[in-house]
Amino acid sequence: MDDRVVDFIRGLRAAGVRVSLAESVDALRAVEVLGVTQKGTFRESLRATLVKEHDDFAAFDQLFPLYFGSGGPMLQNAMDDLSGDEQDMLKAALSAMSGRLDQLMDWLTSGNGPSKEELEEMANRAGAQWANNPGDARWVSRRMLQQMGMGHLEEQIRQLIQKLQEMGMSQEAIEKLTGVIQANREALAEQVAQQVGLQIAQDRASRPDDLHGSDLMHKSFGSLTEDETNLLRKEVQRLVAQLRSRIALRRKRGKEGKFDAKATIRANQRYGGVPVEIKHRKNKLKPRLVLLCDTSRSMLSVAEFMLRLTYELQDQVAKTRSFGFYADMQEISIMMEGNRPGEAVQEALESFYKYGVGHYATDFGHSLETFFKKWLDSVDGRTTVVILGDGRNNYNSPRIDLMKDLQRRAKRLVWLNPEHPRQWGTGDSDMLEYFPICDAVHTVRNLAQLSTAVDKLLDVR
Repeated sequence: MDDRVVDFIRGLRAAGVRVSLAESVDALRAVEVLGVTQKGTFRESLRATLVKEHDDFAAFDQLFPLYFGSGGPMLQNAMDDLSGDEQDMLKAALSAMSGRLDQLMDWLTSGNGPSKEELEEMANRAGAQWANNPGDARWVSRRMLQQMGMGHLEEQIRQLIQKLQEMGMSQEAIEKLTGVIQANREALAEQVAQQVGLQIAQDRASRPDDLHGSDLMHKSFGSLTEDETNLLRKEVQRLVAQLRSRIALRRKRGKEGKFDAKATIRANQRYGGVPVEIKHRKNKLKPRLVLLCDTSRSMLSVAEFMLRLTYELQDQVAKTRSFGFYADMQEISIMMEGNRPGEAVQEALESFYKYGVGHYATDFGHSLETFFKKWLDSVDGRTTVVILGDGRNNYNSPRIDLMKDLQRRAKRLVWLNPEHPRQWGTGDSDMLEYFPICDAVHTVRNLAQLSTAVDKLLDVR
């Protein structure tokens, strides 16, 4: 338990809660004296020793159930309430329905849900490693449940009920069975949420402090004054230096690729193969990026810092093409060539408005149409497409069909959104329609979150 408390303290610190070494020792002593059997007492002992500021209670309340929860309710075995004949009917019906939801239906009827390792693997496939904080667990959990097939479960249950009725199972037994399946469905969703939240919190706690920076880096872009924005522009240089160091270290570790049989044979021919000199293919560790940046007035500061970071790191990228969109799409890569990054970004954004592309309401759907007509050849299976925007579309068509096509063509499709996830889907926001299509979604409300997102974009391991 001491190890878990220490992990919890790391999680609090990563969330911005200041916990001293002495307070950490006090917490461990309190746990030793009071024990962990009474969860309420255990929780209050940690709260009293680790949290000093009222503003930090929210972080504590968010993280405590993730680190010390039970992992979610246990799933029930649907067979327990069925007679022998009814169990045989259920097995036969499930066997006759074999398909893509086999695994999910097995979990929901047998009571043997996915293991912790399986949940971790599914969370990574759903993009947990791209999330910035446990608040992002909502969209990762939703993607996990979609990947499991939850969206098609109701139809599957209806088919199962129909088959069981045809086999002669009583209505009472069917109702018991469907009740267990629905309860297991909710329990599995809770297990997923618990695992995802903990995984994201632990990942955040493992990140180096150097990217967290000053308190100003944690202030939202929308509330920055002009003086604060100028200070953060200078902060970009420090961030770039740290990002370069982290990228260089990753590339040093991941330099060797897969075993290269042909190169190994050629290298060993000259001395008969004794000793054998193993050759590996070189890993291609520089990503190709296509940036689609919302340059509406409300997004300008975020777009500026995104472009500054990526263009300061041009030597770490195989190729970058940048586009701005508002009412329509326009390439801004050419405008940024031959200038210092800071000057180039300012010139590109100013020209975007100068030539009349940004004087109307945001229409991302129409902008995507323009991108597909003019620049679709910039995206292939080696390209990471990054969309920076709030997902608000002024009630225009979101063109989900084009987004799906873009995701299929690209190596990865990543969305960076400066709005809090609770605002997604409100008003004219189409974000809840976009995010299931993306391979990863980041909340980037401040420079600290944005720099973490850029660091992950450049991590191609």
